[in-house]
Amino acid sequence: MSFITGKHVARRTMLRGLGATVALPFLDAMVPARGLFAGSATAASLDRPRLVAIEMVHGAAGASPWGAEQHLWSPVAAGRDFDLGPTSLSPLEPWRKHLTIVSDTDVRNAEAFSQPEIGGDHFRSSAVFLTQAHPRQTESSDVRAGTSIDQLYAQRFGQDTPIPSMQLCIENVDQAGGCAYGYSCVYTDMISWASPTEPLPMIRDPRMAFDQLFGAGGSDGERKARRRSTASVLDYVNAQVADLNRKLDPSDRRRMEQYLENVREIERRIQRVESRNASGEERALPGAPAGVPDSFDEHMKLMFDLQALAFQADVTRVFSFKTGRDASSRVYPESGVSKGFHPASHHGNKPGNVLEFAQINRYHVSLLPYFMEKLQAIDEGGTNLLDKSLIIYGSPMGDGNVHNHKRCPLVLLGGAHGRLPGNMHYRAAAGTPMANVMLSVLQMVGIDDMPQFGDSTGAFSLTT
Repeated sequence: MSFITGKHVARRTMLRGLGATVALPFLDAMVPARGLFAGSATAASLDRPRLVAIEMVHGAAGASPWGAEQHLWSPVAAGRDFDLGPTSLSPLEPWRKHLTIVSDTDVRNAEAFSQPEIGGDHFRSSAVFLTQAHPRQTESSDVRAGTSIDQLYAQRFGQDTPIPSMQLCIENVDQAGGCAYGYSCVYTDMISWASPTEPLPMIRDPRMAFDQLFGAGGSDGERKARRRSTASVLDYVNAQVADLNRKLDPSDRRRMEQYLENVREIERRIQRVESRNASGEERALPGAPAGVPDSFDEHMKLMFDLQALAFQADVTRVFSFKTGRDASSRVYPESGVSKGFHPASHHGNKPGNVLEFAQINRYHVSLLPYFMEKLQAIDEGGTNLLDKSLIIYGSPMGDGNVHNHKRCPLVLLGGAHGRLPGNMHYRAAAGTPMANVMLSVLQMVGIDDMPQFGDSTGAFSLTT
C-alpha cells in the first residue's frame, strides 16, 4: 500500500448523478499521510469485520438418527484432521482454512414451551435463528422475539456506513397476518430483529437491492423508464469518474475500472432477468417480481455478488440472508433430486430418503464457495475481504423429519479479521445452546461487553 499525500480521496466519497449515488471501493488514495492515518475513519473502516448471517431451513440430513451415524453433516473427527468426504459440507474441502464447524448445539428456544405451541416449529424457527429468543405466539401485531446478532453488530458498528445493514431473502414473504399454529407470518418471513418487537423486512428482488445500494432514485416513473432501457446507473456519473481518474495513480485507476465493470455486469444480469421475465413466457415462479430469477442458482449468485460489491464499497458491513422459507416445497433441479424441499426433509429416517435430503443439503452448501471466491478476490488495504469477513451458515432446526432443534447444523466461514483460525471442527457437549456460539461471535466481532445472548450459558471457545 502506498501512502499518498497530495491526492487524498475521502473514504466516504460518492459519485453522484441524477438519481444515482455510487460509493467507491477502497483505494490507496484514501490513505492519508502516515501521521494522520492512525485513528482516522479510514483506519477504523479497515479494522471492521464484515458479518453475514445465512439461514438454511429444515435442518440437515446429518441431524437425523441414521444420517448422524453416517456423518452426513458433522465429520467423524473433531479437531483439525477431519474428513469432509461423507458429509454435505464436502464442497468446502478447498476452503478448509476458512472453515470452522461447530457440531451438536441445540436451539431450545425454537422448541414448543406450551401445549398450544406444539406443531408450530416451522412457523417460529426463523425468528429464533439470529435472536436465540423464544417468540411470543401471536397472529397480531404484538410480536416479540429478541434483538438479532446482526442488528447488535449493526447498531454498534454499522452507523458510520451509508446503510447500517441489509436483509435479503430468496423466497416470497407474506409479511402480514397469521401463517399457522397461531404465529404471525413475520416470524416465518424475517430473521433480523432491530429490537424484540421490530422485525426487519427482507429484500427478495435483486433489482431492489441494487437500487438501494447504488442510490438509483428519482420518481417511480423515472425508475421504471430506466429499467425499460439498457442504460446503466453508471451513465449518470461518467463525468465524475473521469474527473476522479485524473487524480488517481495507475493502480487505483485499474481498481476503479474493475469495480465499475463489476457494477455494470451485475446490472446487466439483472436487466437480462427482467427482460426475460417480462417477455410473456411462462415462468417457473409466476408470482415473483420481474427482477427475481426463476433459477435458484442464478438468484443466489446475484445476491452473493451484491453482498460482495456492497462490502467492497463499504456501503454496509452487515447482511442477513434467508435462503429458503420454512415448509417450502421448492424443487432444486441442480441438486439432482426431483423431490420438493419440505417433503424431502420428511424422510422418515429411511436411508434412501435421508441420502436424497443430504444431496439437497450438499447442493446448497456448494453455492457458498462462489461467495467466498468473490470476497477473496477483493483486496482492502492489503487484506482480502474473506479474511476480514465472518459468515454464519446454519439452521435453527436439527432433524427436519421430526421438527426438533437438537444437533443443529452450524458452520462459520472466513477469518473475522484474524480472529477465527479456521480448519477446525468443534463438537459441543450435549445440550450446549447454539446461543453460546453466537455470543462468541459477538465477542469476536468487537461486542465484548455482553455477558449473555439468548439462552447462552457462556461463551463457546473458537480459538483453540
